[in-house]
Amino acid sequence: MSAARHLFLIAGEPSGDRLGASLMAGLKRLDPDLQFHGIGGHLMQAQGLHSLFPMSDLSVMGIAEVLPRLPKLLRRVREAATAASDLNPAALITIDSPDFCLRVAARAKVANPGLKTIHYVAPTVWAWRPERAAKMAKYIGHVLALFPFEPPFMQVEGMGCDFVGHPVVADPVASKVDIGDFRASHGIAQDAPLLAVLPGSRQGEINRIGPVFAAALELIHAKRPDIRFVVPAATNVAQNLKAMIESWPAAPILLDPRAMSADAAEARKRVALAASDLALAASGTVSLELAAARTPMVIAYKFNWLTTRILKRKVKVDTATLVNLLTETRTIPEFLFENCTPSKIADAVLDLMNDENARLAQVAIGDQAMVLLGKGSQDPGLRAARAVLDVIATP
Repeated sequence: MSAARHLFLIAGEPSGDRLGASLMAGLKRLDPDLQFHGIGGHLMQAQGLHSLFPMSDLSVMGIAEVLPRLPKLLRRVREAATAASDLNPAALITIDSPDFCLRVAARAKVANPGLKTIHYVAPTVWAWRPERAAKMAKYIGHVLALFPFEPPFMQVEGMGCDFVGHPVVADPVASKVDIGDFRASHGIAQDAPLLAVLPGSRQGEINRIGPVFAAALELIHAKRPDIRFVVPAATNVAQNLKAMIESWPAAPILLDPRAMSADAAEARKRVALAASDLALAASGTVSLELAAARTPMVIAYKFNWLTTRILKRKVKVDTATLVNLLTETRTIPEFLFENCTPSKIADAVLDLMNDENARLAQVAIGDQAMVLLGKGSQDPGLRAARAVLDVIATP
């Protein structure tokens, strides 16, 4: 089999797995003979990826959080780079997770100088560490950007860059029937207030943020015992979340994806978000999923002490919520670092639950964000796939 029929893809966390799966679906539409190797999660594997090792080995975030796992991560870097170089694929496509992925790309390029390299998700040089773009250009030839304002940051350093949008805009929208069926199947009255609780998709996040969310839910439940809680879990943290929420108030409904196909679990999650009146979520791409579902949200996040100190010195933007960044507003309330406290979070959730105008304003801003990400134009996964095939075809 010729190298032109192989691609090596690497994703290091659930959001990257989602992007990779969308890209792979687009590539299969355009070139059904392609084969996929690399590292990915359930969604990419469902699209036909042969994963070198479990993606969960890479799902760690935060400077201090990485240190205890550094030897294993470095070993995985070497394994992935060797596999990518030996396969000699038409391209190495690294997806987000820059601390891992770009190390792999650098090593693979040294071993195989002719290897074409594509990085999916531009580094957030507009937020912090702008020097990363120049460093990345040494071993990345092309970038696929999620946000429309990113290509100039990459192009000025000599890399090709296409704005391809975000696949969240192409997700199916839950119908009123879907929402009604979901509520009925979980014993939730159609008029009962429902709060989606999403404390993260990495184990470190769950450990840090879960207790804060639990304490916030206690305060919320004390004032509004009528509010039900639903907790959509990522596969890699479902077992720990199951144990954690046993002590949470109001018997939260856990959506455990482990007994379902990846597609079915994603579909159920989308319906759950749309069925919720409000969401409390850890900062991340889930804010885009909530905006797509037209579900108002409160965002919160915290790191450990060391990571917090470093980030607060380096970060150049005053919001971590993607919807806020895209729309150049601060409509979505967020509680970061020392502001990530149960009382502040609970007050914000209760205020938003009681303020219809604020919820409608969030829905409007979310709709605007979806248009900026490509809603109404070509499917982002297909756009990304076309960009990849153009890079491969270029001598």
